[in-house]
Amino acid sequence: MKSLDAAVEEYGADQVEVSWLPYIIDPGTAAGGEEYLAYNKRRWGGDGWTRSLRDQGKKVGAPFQQWRWWPNTLKAHCLVRLAEERGIASSKAKAVLFQALYEEGANLSSAAVLAQLAKDRLGLSEEEVLAHLRSGVGEAEVLQLVQAGQGIVQGGVPFFIVRSESGSRPIGFSGAQPSEQFLRIFQEATK
Repeated sequence: MKSLDAAVEEYGADQVEVSWLPYIIDPGTAAGGEEYLAYNKRRWGGDGWTRSLRDQGKKVGAPFQQWRWWPNTLKAHCLVRLAEERGIASSKAKAVLFQALYEEGANLSSAAVLAQLAKDRLGLSEEEVLAHLRSGVGEAEVLQLVQAGQGIVQGGVPFFIVRSESGSRPIGFSGAQPSEQFLRIFQEATK
């Protein structure tokens, strides 16, 4: 995300609109989330797959140094949608969640944790957010978007689709990319 943010800033934030759509990597994750290493051992036999991710993250200021949870992200996605309804960009909400999960060790499966983050970092009412997340409102919509996304995502996450207002052919690609690659793709999309 930091590479994407840097590329957007360099290209011109007024020229790029980023919309984040929900995607749940593992719908079988326990509702309360799972401890990071236990989850990785259960699912992949260990967390070796995160080494390159962590190495790349360190280069852009996202070292994943407090990644303690593999959360069930359904409620987090509902928070992002609620934030958007309240006029907060999905990029800002996602940045708050990524920071809390990967750099502060927060369990984003918890409605109480999400409500506190919403209050402290997004300026939303903690009580309203907590009631919203506990009510289940928005979960069906998020799950529909996740299902639609599963038909689009190819090769892994994150998955990006870049399109221009001119109607040129959209460019889809997956995986974390350096900011230089995002810039090339932005330029290609606007040709």
